[in-house]
Amino acid sequence: MGRVKSNSIKMNNNIEMKNSETYLSELKEIRKMMEESSRFLSLSGLSGVLVGIIALVGAYIIGQFVYADPAAKAVIVTHGSFTTAIIIAVVVLVLSLLTVILLTYRRAKKAGKKIWNRGSKLMLLNLAIPLVTGGLLIIIFIRNDIVEIIAPGCLIFYGLALINAAKFTRQEIFWLGILEVSLGLLAALFSSLGLIFWALGFGVLHIIYGIVMYFRYEYNTKE
Repeated sequence: MGRVKSNSIKMNNNIEMKNSETYLSELKEIRKMMEESSRFLSLSGLSGVLVGIIALVGAYIIGQFVYADPAAKAVIVTHGSFTTAIIIAVVVLVLSLLTVILLTYRRAKKAGKKIWNRGSKLMLLNLAIPLVTGGLLIIIFIRNDIVEIIAPGCLIFYGLALINAAKFTRQEIFWLGILEVSLGLLAALFSSLGLIFWALGFGVLHIIYGIVMYFRYEYNTKE
């Protein structure tokens, strides 16, 4: 009789353990679904690499207009060269955005996920606020002929935008933002090297970030 009672207790304990494991598993699944619904996880690492390459090419072309004597690094900014530099920067921005959108859409479609969901909306909103604010501030400085603010301003506000949006996407975006802000501060400190810091921030850092993201989340993974 005692043995039967002992076996019954063991069975009840086993059932309770299995139920607890089932509940924990369900809770983890629900938590994962909630996180995925509020975070955009389909960013393409390859797009980061391509954006970096585009930025480096753009920085090189701009350098041909800004530096009259590359060997002496003498900065000569005329109205014509400055206008050309702005046009090239806008082209770089447009090509970068198209690259990110197309490759991210391709990755999301391949994974059977929607690119336009709650996570992507929250990420874009938090990304846009610092970017728009920084863009308007830079335009105001340009209208007042304060061109030294362009490179550090772009890097700092872009970095702040990444930091702000990181909670709705991959955590690597946060650290990329920290590095961008750091380079922006250095660019403000060494204003004559603004274009070099711009190339490092939008070019080299994006390439490194893209490689890390690709091998961490895309290469030989099902995600």
